Amino acid sequence: MRPEVLTNLGGFSGAFSMEKFKKMEKPTLVSGTDGVGTKLKLAFLLDRHNTVGIDCVAMCVNDIACAGGEPLFFLDYIACGKNYPEKIAEIVSGVAEGCIQSDAALIGGETAEMPGFYPEDEYDLAGFAVGIVDEKDIISGKDLSEGDALIGIASSGVHSNGFSLVRKVFPMTREALDTYYDELGKTLGEALIAPTKIYVRALRSVKEAGVVIKACSHITGGGFYENVPRMLKEGTRAVIKKESYEIPAIFELLQKTGNIEEHMMYNTYNMGIGMVLAVDPADKAKAIAAIEAAGEKAYEIGSITAGEKGVDLI
Repeated sequence: MRPEVLTNLGGFSGAFSMEKFKKMEKPTLVSGTDGVGTKLKLAFLLDRHNTVGIDCVAMCVNDIACAGGEPLFFLDYIACGKNYPEKIAEIVSGVAEGCIQSDAALIGGETAEMPGFYPEDEYDLAGFAVGIVDEKDIISGKDLSEGDALIGIASSGVHSNGFSLVRKVFPMTREALDTYYDELGKTLGEALIAPTKIYVRALRSVKEAGVVIKACSHITGGGFYENVPRMLKEGTRAVIKKESYEIPAIFELLQKTGNIEEHMMYNTYNMGIGMVLAVDPADKAKAIAAIEAAGEKAYEIGSITAGEKGVDLI
C-alpha cells in the first residue's frame, strides 16, 4: 500500500492524498479502464484464477504509463453468478500482484453477485486506474521527428487481446489446453493464460536514465496496424522490421493451426511486442539498457519516417 492512501479497504470509498505532488508545475491526472475480455473463458476451463487480476491491472496501468503517467491507485470490479469466497480471493490475489508490479495502491473494489445473469461458475473482471504526470511530461508524439528510433519491449505472449479468435482456432477443452507442445516448452493452456506484462517500471527506468520518450504505444487489440498509428503525429510514419526480434512460438502455432493470414495476425495480436516507444536515435542504446535493467527484453525494431500517418511492416 502506498503511503498516500488515507482509507482502509472495506469502506464506502477510497481516499488518496495528493500532497506529495504539489511540487509538480502542473500536476495532471491520467486514467485508464479496461477488462480481461474472453481470456476469462480459459481461466474457467483451467480453473485457474490467480493471474487474470494481473491482466486486468496491466491493461489499465500500461495505458497510463504510455502517456508518461505514474499509476497511483486501482479499483477492481468483479461480477459473478455466485460468490465463491475462495475463487474471489484468488482473483483479488492477482489484482494485488498487478498493483505490486505497477507500484499502484489497491484502494477499493466491488464484487457483485448476480444470480440468473451470470452462470454460477463464471464471472467478469474489470478495473479502473488513476495516475499522475506533470503536464510538460505527457507523452503525446508532438515532438516526433524523422529518423527517431522505435524500441519494442517484449510481451509475455498473447496478453489479453484476440482471445475470441484463439477460441475459434483451438478446441476449448481441458484436454486440448493440457496438451504439451515442444515448441512452446509448456502446455497450450499455460502459454495462453500467461499474464500480461506490466511495463510501468521499464518506462520509469527509461525516464530515470535521462531518455525522453517522444511517443509510446501499448500494443493491444488491433495489433500493430491499429495501435502504432495512435502514437504518431500527422506527417510521420512508422516503419517496423518484422525480423528485428524473435516472434514467440505461440503466435506461430496460432497462425499455422488457424491458417490465419499474416496481416490479420499483426492486426489482431502484439506478435511479441507489448509496448513500442520512439526515442532520439542517439538515445536508443541507453533506452534499451534501461529497459533491460528493469528486467524486460527490448529490441530496436524500426524508425520514424516522413509520410502519411500510419505504419509499414517490412
